[in-house]
Amino acid sequence: MGQYVAPIRDMQFVLHEFLKVEEELKSLPDYAEVDADIINQVLEEGGKFTAEVLFPLNHSGDREGCKHDAATHTVTTPKGFKEAYKQYVEAGWGALACDPQYGGQGLPVVLNNSFYEMLNSANQAWTMYPGLSHGAYECLKEHGTDHQKEVYLPKLVSGEWTGTMCLTEPHCGTDLGMLRSKALPQEDGSWLITGNKIFISAGEHDMAENILHLVLARVPDAPEGSKGISLFLVPKFLPKADGSVGERNPITCGAIEEKMGIHGNSTCQMNLDGARGWIIGQPNKGLNAMFVFMNAARLGVGMQSLGLTEIAYQNALIYAKDRIQMRSLSGVKNPEMPADPIIVHPDVRRMLLTGKAYAEGARAFTSYVALQIDRELHHPDEEVRKEAADEVALLTPVIKAFITDNAWIATSEAMQVFGGHGYISEWGMEQYVRDARINLIYEGTNTIQSLDLLGRKILGDNGAKLRKFGEKIKAFVEDNGTDEAMSEFVTPLGDLGDKVTKLTMEIGMKAFQNPDEVGAACVPYLRVVGHMVYSYFFAQMAKIALAKEDSGDNFYKAKLATARFYFARLQPETATLIRQARSGSANLMALDADLF
Repeated sequence: MGQYVAPIRDMQFVLHEFLKVEEELKSLPDYAEVDADIINQVLEEGGKFTAEVLFPLNHSGDREGCKHDAATHTVTTPKGFKEAYKQYVEAGWGALACDPQYGGQGLPVVLNNSFYEMLNSANQAWTMYPGLSHGAYECLKEHGTDHQKEVYLPKLVSGEWTGTMCLTEPHCGTDLGMLRSKALPQEDGSWLITGNKIFISAGEHDMAENILHLVLARVPDAPEGSKGISLFLVPKFLPKADGSVGERNPITCGAIEEKMGIHGNSTCQMNLDGARGWIIGQPNKGLNAMFVFMNAARLGVGMQSLGLTEIAYQNALIYAKDRIQMRSLSGVKNPEMPADPIIVHPDVRRMLLTGKAYAEGARAFTSYVALQIDRELHHPDEEVRKEAADEVALLTPVIKAFITDNAWIATSEAMQVFGGHGYISEWGMEQYVRDARINLIYEGTNTIQSLDLLGRKILGDNGAKLRKFGEKIKAFVEDNGTDEAMSEFVTPLGDLGDKVTKLTMEIGMKAFQNPDEVGAACVPYLRVVGHMVYSYFFAQMAKIALAKEDSGDNFYKAKLATARFYFARLQPETATLIRQARSGSANLMALDADLF
């Protein structure tokens, strides 16, 4: 049922030619020894693991799903999932970008990022099990006590134990200030936590010997709202002194959610009945600590959607080259056949190029941000670290929302290439559409991301972060503005940059008078910013491709054609989006709720 081949050539282009990561990593002492050979070796081996071990389990895992035993509160994952995880752990994949102090391999985030694209293309549902562990690792590493780090981080790094985040409750989703779970202090310094959580990805499973739940709850006399939330580490099994698992903690799975997609992942209702936990960070400061996990998850969801875009495109392309149907409008292309392959038809090519462009744009974007994370965490210059952190903060909601929006478009287009066969489950395409849809919702809906971008990240600092990123775009436009060969890329990039500046100022002025203007404009606004980012990266990649167009390597011709398609067919969406963002809140808020 289909196939997956890791797009290593394009990954190498992004890392070595576009980002020049070897040069960048030399400025980061922790990664100074990481060279092209190491990067390429990891990519090659990662491609083999994901294609040979994980991809064959994707469609079967979707059909089988997870099974919950209510009597024992246990969950069985689909056939082959546990064995694949064992191979993953034994090969050390989970330790790739973790700190050697805790058993990690100490490789850069930007390389781990490429591996996670492969994982998500091959099997998004499976990847969520170890993927969430990385967020738990980052949260504990930044906010945990020395004892917590010593006991738990090596187990997370090795993959022996996995992690989850337990935020949502039946009565509150995004509004975590409404949560009701309670934590009572004990004489030994632990806390007993009671409450109910829902939508907990990988909340219970049979793949690892222990699960570390990061749980939000309220301590006695906590302030109302989000200022009264604390974060706790609640293991499924309480660790013994020697690091092995001990007695069962009363945090159990009450049910598995029946979902539209990602059936291979156990999305659980979790019940805490006096479960023992330990506070992470300070009381009533839990949301600050959890944001480390949440931001990692938001970047991870962007990678999920990049993975789905790539796998859907790959299989649609294979089908379009193989499926014969009707004749080309411009004349017979395959006279020896009763019909031409459907890739001769313009609109089939439009659908394929949409997936190809959105995959390549997202690959450049996410790799760029991953490199900024490496700089934020490891650069010796404090000012460089701060600038990188600001840019990551600005672009994180764009990664989450723009890439997931685009994956929903691209997977739907890829399914359309198959015609009626795309709607039939045996071809596997409809699964990618179903799996892609959740990515617009969880880890903060795309509307929440849009509000975060416009309201907090941009208007919140009077556009300072956006201006800094805009200065990079402006410098590129000025450096390449007189190059006639680059005009088809530079001109629309510069034009869009100017329009984003004007649009931001206009919305900001309106918002002073009426805060609803932010909510009315934020969703189209984020897509405009997303296109500005993609335009910037596609223009840079086009410059590289132009210089090597006559090298004899057709890769560069394809890259150039994809960039031209993006600017001609996808970027012009911004004209409509800008009109929508400027239209104001009145057309949304004027109608009385009773008249809907």
